[in-house]
Amino acid sequence: MIQSPLKPAIRERFNISRISIAHPRIVIGFWIGVIVAGMLAFGSLKYALFPEVTFPVVVVSTTAPISTATDMELKVTLPIENQVKSIEGVYDFRSSTYPGRSIISLAFLVGTSLESSTNQVETTLKTIQLPAKTTYTVIPLNLNESTAITYAIQSQSLTLKELTELTKTEIIPQLNALPGVLKVNLLGDGLTRKGTSDIASLSSSQTLIQDPPILVRYNGENVLAVQVIKRSDANTLEVVDRVETAINSIQEKLQNVKLNLAETQADYIRKATHSTIEELLLAIILAIAIVFPFLRNLRATFITALAIPTSLLGTCIVMAIAGFNLETITLLALALVIGIVIDDAIVDVENIARLIDAGENPRDAALKGTDEIGLTVTASTLTIVAVFLPVAFMGDALGQFFKPFALTISSAVLISLLVARTLSPVLAVYWLKPIQNKPENYHPQPNLIIETYRRLLQWSLHHRKLVILIAILSFIAGLALIPLVPQGFLPRLDRGEFVINYSYPLPQISNFKLQNNSQTQETPTDTPTGETDVFKQPGAFNWLTDLARNPIQLFLRKTRTTGNKIEQVVLNTPDVEEAFTIIGIKGQPNKGRIYVKLKNDRQLTTLEAQDQIRENLPSLNNVTVSVEDLQFVETGDEKPLQIVLVGDDVNLLKKTAKTLQEKVAKLPGFVDVRATGEENTSNDINQIERFNGQRAAYVTANLSQGQLLGDATNQVLNIAQPLIPNGVTLKLTGDSARIGQVLNSFLVTLLFSVVCMLGLLFLLFGRWVEPAVVGLTLPLCLVGAMLALLVTQSAFGIISLIGLIFLLGLLDKNVLLLMDYINQLRQKGMNRNDAIIETGVVRLRPIIMTTASTILGMLPIALGLGAGAELRQPMAVAIIGGLMTSTLLSLIVVPVLNTLLEDEWLKIKQRFKS
Repeated sequence: MIQSPLKPAIRERFNISRISIAHPRIVIGFWIGVIVAGMLAFGSLKYALFPEVTFPVVVVSTTAPISTATDMELKVTLPIENQVKSIEGVYDFRSSTYPGRSIISLAFLVGTSLESSTNQVETTLKTIQLPAKTTYTVIPLNLNESTAITYAIQSQSLTLKELTELTKTEIIPQLNALPGVLKVNLLGDGLTRKGTSDIASLSSSQTLIQDPPILVRYNGENVLAVQVIKRSDANTLEVVDRVETAINSIQEKLQNVKLNLAETQADYIRKATHSTIEELLLAIILAIAIVFPFLRNLRATFITALAIPTSLLGTCIVMAIAGFNLETITLLALALVIGIVIDDAIVDVENIARLIDAGENPRDAALKGTDEIGLTVTASTLTIVAVFLPVAFMGDALGQFFKPFALTISSAVLISLLVARTLSPVLAVYWLKPIQNKPENYHPQPNLIIETYRRLLQWSLHHRKLVILIAILSFIAGLALIPLVPQGFLPRLDRGEFVINYSYPLPQISNFKLQNNSQTQETPTDTPTGETDVFKQPGAFNWLTDLARNPIQLFLRKTRTTGNKIEQVVLNTPDVEEAFTIIGIKGQPNKGRIYVKLKNDRQLTTLEAQDQIRENLPSLNNVTVSVEDLQFVETGDEKPLQIVLVGDDVNLLKKTAKTLQEKVAKLPGFVDVRATGEENTSNDINQIERFNGQRAAYVTANLSQGQLLGDATNQVLNIAQPLIPNGVTLKLTGDSARIGQVLNSFLVTLLFSVVCMLGLLFLLFGRWVEPAVVGLTLPLCLVGAMLALLVTQSAFGIISLIGLIFLLGLLDKNVLLLMDYINQLRQKGMNRNDAIIETGVVRLRPIIMTTASTILGMLPIALGLGAGAELRQPMAVAIIGGLMTSTLLSLIVVPVLNTLLEDEWLKIKQRFKS
């Protein structure tokens, strides 16, 4: 007989159910209060797409009377870089240097105060000795202060000047006064303002950052537009709702003006959150539906089902207190915990129902049943918290991004434990009754399944080495599958919207000058003839008449003509609903951006539509065109794939980047491949890029349908290595670099989580056998998860890694459910093999129930339906696959491994005694 590590008195300490059963009114009253408060908290939660992550960026914009880029780098860029890089919190800095100007961008650690960082930069700049007549501007960028919504403004009866004045007096003041609005930008009026007469000024860093677009078009027509920027702490949907209400009121008063919704993130956020909530509700229904066929008791099923909404509403209270939103990540956490929530209730209620069926009265069955599994349920819940809680404290943006996720799961499982240990037993005492007139052959579980499992378990105990070999081979198979699974970062979302960025090179300063309006103007040599009427449009809204006097139009002509050609391709695409174009992005008249929105009933996915437009684009000389996924947080229009080459020789860097660009462009799945300086046709050094203190050249690319970032990065690295000459070093940046950083962070966090979990088990059980069995069986989920990802071609990335972490918690629960009951039976005098067989038979039903309910709960998410499904699907696929294999293997491997470890431990003890 085994000596149990836990005496009954100690076990009873984990049974708060005894207190609850003794005070049922207090318990029921408490949970009614939680339900009411949870409903109020749920109503107060705001909708969002992702958690708010602060990305502090400070830009130093400098101009100086220096004629070459190399001199500008030596005398201005380098001295500034050498000083500002040592400022506390700076983790990344980049610069672009041109003749007479320099732009240095400093990225600070997530969570750093933007105001404090800006002050430190300004203080440092005052200590630097710069050439005479050098001026600089420090520009703090809060990337959370993003565009919430943009409206296009049209009129057939007003001139541009009249419409501009009306917008400034009647529309903008009302929008500026709305709560949550930081500012409202007027777009499209650039040429009515006082223009500049110096091309160097046009290209200056201050213009680059601060000036709004000059020309705006909506579905092929020239318009004005108002762009509403939200405050960093404001909720996007709330701001958009207020703006939409105000615009509707304004539209009723202005009959001669038409206000069209041009661009907003709100539509997709609403669709994605509503889709996730629908999947959550369907998951609850399916998880509950699987319980009844096993329990075959409506009252027991109802008690089990009641645990889900009670636990989730209790979690909403925690979310409201913590200031979390109802976003994709937290809703994903709530969907995940459904399996754990119903698992806790199933284990308690099933154990009580089993004892009642065996002849115990409901009260005694509740006391005895909760005693039996109190430690198991408590230990498994605490280990799940130990697994997820470290995720909340990962560093950098990743930790801030997943903090709401980890804390939501941790609070949900703790509340679920409280429900299972208090409310469920109380309801069981009063609602569960013995089955009357049971048939002679009645058994709560199908006899065929029981007998099959009993025979398999007996066979396994006599073939222990073979069972362990199968377990080892399954783990090796899981490892072997990892390279075959598509490697990704974050899934690309089928949002039904994207942007097209295009640009052409500005004329060289030495070859082109703008005169004042009173002087003769020299037209750019690369401006085609016939473009002088590109602003003409029928009706009173005639851009040529209103704007022709401003010299900046000379640059807009080519950009406008280029944009018109791209617009026509876009608008002729059957699935496109609208195109919203801005020319002169951030004050640069040679750059344009087209926002494309697809129809709701489109036939193509977003990626397919992007590929179709790329194929139909006309050939444009000296024009770079890039079809980009829309970013929820503006980070500089980064492409997903980014390679940076660093060294000392600028020409060698650009030559190497050009060679690599040509190689990558030939690979299938790579589109819009760009290299630094590719538009420069001369040998002059007019642009010098620097990356973290070294001269650099960039190669960037978008990915077409079917190409994942991890696989794409590996492909580029393989072809790049032979091309890199001496003196040039290749590095990853952007999302390409973040893949490795994320994997390392997750692996370290996962290792720490497992150590915490095993340490907690050792403290609870007082010996090493249980933690050892748990630790050795954790890899059993790997083969199923990897196989499921491979079969469905889902990416192995951040989201699927979360699924693997969740699997560890579920597998740990099943293992403890078996191990603890084996110990209890052996303490009562049963021999080891009989205890194992009896445990397997008794615990088979709750394990199968919890596995089946979790799989069914994940099924709606795994099907990948609804907006934002691409983000949720890999996690559900990994969980379903991992659960199927880990449950089947753990039912056999855990008992066998338990006997092997115990035998080895006895041998070790005997050796020490002898």
